[in-house]
Amino acid sequence: MLHPLLRRLPSIIHPLSTASVHRRRCAAMAGSPARYLTVATTRKASLKGVVFDMDGTLTVPVIDFPAMYRTVLGEDTYASLRSASPSGSIDILHHIETWAPAEQQRAYEIIAHFERQGLDRLQIMPGALELCRFLDSKKIRRGLITRNVDAAVDLFHQRFGIMFAPALSREFRPYKPDPAPLLHICSTWGVSPNEVMMIGDSLRDDVVCGRRAGAFTCLLDETGRYESPGCYTDEQKPDFKVSSLEEVLPLLEDYFNLVPASQTA
Repeated sequence: MLHPLLRRLPSIIHPLSTASVHRRRCAAMAGSPARYLTVATTRKASLKGVVFDMDGTLTVPVIDFPAMYRTVLGEDTYASLRSASPSGSIDILHHIETWAPAEQQRAYEIIAHFERQGLDRLQIMPGALELCRFLDSKKIRRGLITRNVDAAVDLFHQRFGIMFAPALSREFRPYKPDPAPLLHICSTWGVSPNEVMMIGDSLRDDVVCGRRAGAFTCLLDETGRYESPGCYTDEQKPDFKVSSLEEVLPLLEDYFNLVPASQTA
């Protein structure tokens, strides 16, 4: 049986064409408000690499995004964009790309200011070190994709002593949710996207990026923000949903054959 804290959601499983050999049959267990689930599969999938988001996934969320968005966009535009989004989220990087160069420069300076403040308070997410050590013990590749800047990635590597390669920041274009950064990592590793998992806390950026690339996806939802099935559009339905990184380790052991990097060449 799956670790009791992990929830595999039958309503948010998408049929990855590249992984169609892995049939999933889900049965809900009654009597628990959390609706714990068990899953039977015909055979385990092969997993050769894991790619992580950084802010809110490997690191504790510290940036005040609503305040940053209000400062960049103004109250009226911020409210309008939020009301127009089904999930209430805003893709600010794509939005300001439509602005004139001078306006873009001002916006990027504001974003950089908020990001620098976040770097001063940078903390690693509980369970991240243990998960990375587990992946290292199994010789599973680790990559990183973030919409933050190179300096934030460098500081993360230096402060916590764990390295991700490739580690792509927003200097790599196009950025998430475009699948290009994830496909670039898969190409660098010499593995197929359906042998990789994307883990992140954003449906719009991380799950969509993973799904478009054809990878497995795992949503980190610490606060229960995405409990309702109505939170998900078709393109935002992850394969797995966890409430902490501690839950990822048993997930990997239960559902995947972990293939060491030495066997991927």
